[in-house]
Amino acid sequence: MAEIITMPRLSDTMEEGTVATWLKNVGDTVKEGDILAEIETDKATMEFESFYEGTLLHIGVAQGQTAEVDALLAIIGAPGEDISGLLSGQPAAASAESTSSEATSEAAQKVADQPVADAPNQTTATTSALPEGVSVITMPRLSDTMEEGTVARWLKKEGDQVSEGDILAEIETDKATMEFESFYSGTLLKIGIEEGSSAKVDALLAVLGPAGTDLSGVNLEQTASGASATEVSAPVVDTPPVTEQSKASEVTPVVTSSAPVMSAAASAVANSADQGRRFVSPLARKLAQEKGINLAQVTGSGEHGRIIKRDIEQFVPAAMGMAPAFQSVGTEVFESVPNSQMRKTIAKRLGESKFTAPHYYLTVELDMDHAMAARTAINAQDGVKISFNDMVVKACAMALRLHPKVNSQWTQQETKIAKHIHMGVAVAVEDGLVVPVLKFADQMSFTQIGAAVKDLAGKARAKKLTPEEMQGSTFTVSNLGMFGIREFTSIINQPNSAILSVGAIVEKPVVKQGAIVVGHTMTVTLACDHRTVDGATGAQFLQTLRQYIEQPVTMFA
Repeated sequence: MAEIITMPRLSDTMEEGTVATWLKNVGDTVKEGDILAEIETDKATMEFESFYEGTLLHIGVAQGQTAEVDALLAIIGAPGEDISGLLSGQPAAASAESTSSEATSEAAQKVADQPVADAPNQTTATTSALPEGVSVITMPRLSDTMEEGTVARWLKKEGDQVSEGDILAEIETDKATMEFESFYSGTLLKIGIEEGSSAKVDALLAVLGPAGTDLSGVNLEQTASGASATEVSAPVVDTPPVTEQSKASEVTPVVTSSAPVMSAAASAVANSADQGRRFVSPLARKLAQEKGINLAQVTGSGEHGRIIKRDIEQFVPAAMGMAPAFQSVGTEVFESVPNSQMRKTIAKRLGESKFTAPHYYLTVELDMDHAMAARTAINAQDGVKISFNDMVVKACAMALRLHPKVNSQWTQQETKIAKHIHMGVAVAVEDGLVVPVLKFADQMSFTQIGAAVKDLAGKARAKKLTPEEMQGSTFTVSNLGMFGIREFTSIINQPNSAILSVGAIVEKPVVKQGAIVVGHTMTVTLACDHRTVDGATGAQFLQTLRQYIEQPVTMFA
């Protein structure tokens, strides 16, 4: 019996996931424990293995697409098993042949009954069923706000052979120009919307089927009237692609779903205030990024001024020189970059923290002369290398032991004071920020902290952190000092009650024993949740932290 596999919840904060890579294709044999796909969550990209054995009958989320937790991800079952009932959410029909025939007849009748507006040479359908093997493809909804689409370019023409996965056309929506793939294999029998013409979502886009199929008795009128699009809507009847087995059992393919298939190479649209809408082919955009070419400076030679590969290869930057008089000339361009799952979660969680927890900030400047000398002495030992950040993490862990209220969490019913100390260390990665956790950091030595931070940071940048390695922090350290930032404030990493922002060590004049001398200082800022940490409590924590960092020998006591 076929088994439905849904989008798994791979982290405690995960609400949706993106299929980064499918490692199995429809029709492949799957064994229990095989890796089905790599799924990008808000924190990492993880391998997802199968708990079932059988044949991969259906993929519900295409590579590069995003779906909510528990959405249909895949179906595994016996080869050739009827899964139409699972796809439609209804029990499977007793007779696949009768179910498909009835659905096909009803779908074709609905198509025939649709009015055709302003279409030349309009004909009336006299057939109530599609010919065997014919599939109707409709204008897909490629964005949540899309109401109609424009065919920017057909990559296939009538009479061409089409294989499943081939790019049929490039479709311009209200947000982007996207490559549209075919679900099915067959001959392109009819094009419903010419290049440059527009049609509403669900309007007839194309018809696929066996070569030479007669469509004269079916109402499949062309739509080529531009803005006055023919509103011929293909009914949504989900069914698997036609297979040799389905042909053998005389199961007539039904109308395809109008759900979109977005290619991973979907290209963003650039809007021009003076010149209207400009388009860029996916390959041209990729080449421009590799060559560092600003697309705003490129003139497109393709259809409707579209920038294509040739334009990028032949692009020559304007010569630099002195102009007699400067005149501002250019194109306002925005590049649309889809938000990753990590970016979405960062925005959500930090927004919740900033607007629910009453933040306040305490800043102190630390004398780092003794800390620098201590680090030099420690690193002089063979095989030992620690950073100033490792010393700060150790000092914070020890200070939390003396000030447990800072090591707390707020809930509506109670304040939870953690008896354990798990230090979160913020790590910048390509898509944003992750916070791996050092468990029981107060019990670790400088060298153990240094090795653990290095290992976790490497995993974070490679997107190999496990959920366990990112959960359970009770306090967080964020260090931008290595980037030359002298002082900054951070947003609390809830459910923590505080986070320490660490700036750069700077050389400056300081006063010591009444004399001005050259010294080294470092500024740290403690952000506290006022619901759990009072001002005096935060200040006392910083006093202890100052003692540990300015006199590192006290951390060995």
